[in-house]
Amino acid sequence: MAFLLTMLGAALACGLEMLEALAIVLAVAATRRPRDAVAGALAALVVCGALGAVLGPALVGRVAGEPLRLVIGVALLLFGLEWLRKAILRLAGRRSRSSSFAEFVAEREALEAEALPPAGRPDWPARVVAFKGVLLEGIEVVLIVAALGARPGGAAPALAGAAIALAAAVALGLVLHRPLRRLPETELKYLVGLVLTSFGTFFTAEGLGVDWPLGDAALLALVALYFVASQLMAGALARGRGAAVGTPA
Repeated sequence: MAFLLTMLGAALACGLEMLEALAIVLAVAATRRPRDAVAGALAALVVCGALGAVLGPALVGRVAGEPLRLVIGVALLLFGLEWLRKAILRLAGRRSRSSSFAEFVAEREALEAEALPPAGRPDWPARVVAFKGVLLEGIEVVLIVAALGARPGGAAPALAGAAIALAAAVALGLVLHRPLRRLPETELKYLVGLVLTSFGTFFTAEGLGVDWPLGDAALLALVALYFVASQLMAGALARGRGAAVGTPA
């Protein structure tokens, strides 16, 4: 149970972050020169790889037992609650829906205003945009995978989920040359928020000495609990928004 949920959470979280990075890289490649977009993206991947190689062993080597579970739990709660907060606001209509395609269009329009350098010279604006986009999303991927993989038995499913996400993102980029327009990113990010928040609660409680009566199956109960609570919150916010809109000035 924990293996499948860990792999699912890692795959979805990493996949959505990679999709946003892909949108930026494809916008640079479509507007400027593909080689500069690839150069910036590869440089960011090298930095993220180095960060992952240092962070994972350092986290496991310096912290162990219940303190490790507490650190992992708090980290996942921070990520999960932020994803869940944004998803609730989007589902309630209080925030625009998530769309990597819209980000692709916005980046492309911004880059079109920049003049291209002469042929044969590096296009530094393009490289910086691609580097920054991949780096920011990549750091979040590294942190999520490191947190999920730091628990005993968590490395394999976390890395497997990240590998699946990476393969899917690369395939989409090569085949479609732009992000998926109809992908339900808001609902997928909502699911990621539920999974990460549930894992965070589970590990934080374990780090504080709580012994879950259902074992790993308690994760499903936590997902269900957060699902019901978030749906009630989204519904209340949607009704509040509708009442505000319908109130005469």
